[in-house]
Amino acid sequence: MPKVVRVPCTPDMGRRYRAIGLVAAIVFVLDQLTKFWIQQTIPVWEKGFTVIPDFFDIVHILNKGAAFGFLNSHDIDWQRPFFIVVSILAVGLIWVLARSKEDDGPFYVYGLGLILGGALGNLLDRVRLGMVVDFLDFYAGEWHWPAFNVADMGICLGAAALLVSFYQQRRRCVPDNS
Repeated sequence: MPKVVRVPCTPDMGRRYRAIGLVAAIVFVLDQLTKFWIQQTIPVWEKGFTVIPDFFDIVHILNKGAAFGFLNSHDIDWQRPFFIVVSILAVGLIWVLARSKEDDGPFYVYGLGLILGGALGNLLDRVRLGMVVDFLDFYAGEWHWPAFNVADMGICLGAAALLVSFYQQRRRCVPDNS
């Protein structure tokens, strides 16, 4: 049976950075455009309109916490600096992961771009407003999933893409015929 040897793959780093940057820019711009539209058209804490009756509304919510309302409490003040620091650390971690020497495939690269775009979108809100604008409200009867935004979708989809890349083990191997 031929022996299999792992050979590190050297990715085209320029192409990797461009892909991550492009995906991040798309998420960031879509996030900021949709939030601007919400801020200009729907008063805070109001329902704007129903997309799917009894299931999906567009609303205008301000969230001091993290994604999906985690740690969203108006009686504590430490969330803003905490989540600004966490966002900056996430951007730094993405930079380190993007510089990794192995080619981990498209799910890895696009996952990093999705997370980066989402982190930057919510970071800008926190710096500018002290909280994040959320507007996508899904519900069934009286049960509501916490409102979220395009940046949150980017972060979640990016995390899912990274999980797929980790489980795919997309490493190149060459047989050792000696």
